[in-house]
This record gives sequence, structure tokens and C-alpha cells, in this order.
Amino acid sequence: MRLLFKQRFFSWFDSYDVYNEAGETVYTVKGQLSWGHCLKIFDKNDNEIGTVEERIFTWLPKFEMYLGNEYIGCISKEFSLFKPSFDIDCNGWHIEGDFFEWDYSIVNTFGQNVATISKELFKFTDTYVIDVYNPEDALCALMLVLAIDAEKCSRD
Repeated sequence: MRLLFKQRFFSWFDSYDVYNEAGETVYTVKGQLSWGHCLKIFDKNDNEIGTVEERIFTWLPKFEMYLGNEYIGCISKEFSLFKPSFDIDCNGWHIEGDFFEWDYSIVNTFGQNVATISKELFKFTDTYVIDVYNPEDALCALMLVLAIDAEKCSRD
């Protein structure tokens, strides 16, 4: 399953649209006013289905992930010198990025790819392509991309 994650150009808060391969909107992400990033994820029928919320007052950035109101895990940036690395306590996954922080791979505990994420260059807004190998993992993979993008925005 391939998703196209695209930030809206004119928006006061972080807002994104997520499309499938046919160009249909699958998810909409709306930023909320809060301390740190708080991103609410809605399905195509405008039902809230998930949240990515930044923990504040931590040494390295951390984001909590929720499906509905249920906590499913946390992604935290690990200290690294040359390429970004994140610790995930969700589904036993691990994520690593390249030196330029444009491409990422999510792998499970068996070393199998769960998803690959690549940033499209030369776009007016942040645009990512997410290739998810199991469609059931799409929402969790999207949450990880949202957290990584929010961390990069905070740092820049």
C-alpha cells in the first residue's frame, strides 16, 4: 500500500492530507493548539481515529501515539552523530534514517521491512511517500512519519 503524505500550504497549524495510490484522501491530519505538537488524525469520514502528541520537557524529543483514546506507544529520538535514529516502543518496530534525513525504513523485530518512507524533494511543502507492506500497519506508520516531521520542524 502506498500513501502520499502532503502538508497543506496555507495553514496556521500543522495540517496534512494523506492520499492513496488512486489520489483519494484516506486520512486528514489537523494540528491543535497546545504546548508542543498535537496532531489529530481523521479518517475520510472525518472521524477522529488517532493522535500524535509531543511530550514536553524531555532531553530529546518524544511523541506519544494513540489509537482513539488508547495509548499504543511512544517514539523518541536517540542521540546519534551521523544519521537519525529513533526508538519506538510500539509493535516492536525500529526506525532508521539516512544522513540527509529524507529516507527512513521501519523494520520489525525479525528484521523485516514494515514500511519505507521517502521525502520528495523540490516541493513547496513537506511531501512524503510511505510504502507500507501490510495495509493494517498504515496508520501506525503514518503516526511515525508525523512524529519525525514534527521533530524536524521543531529543530529547524
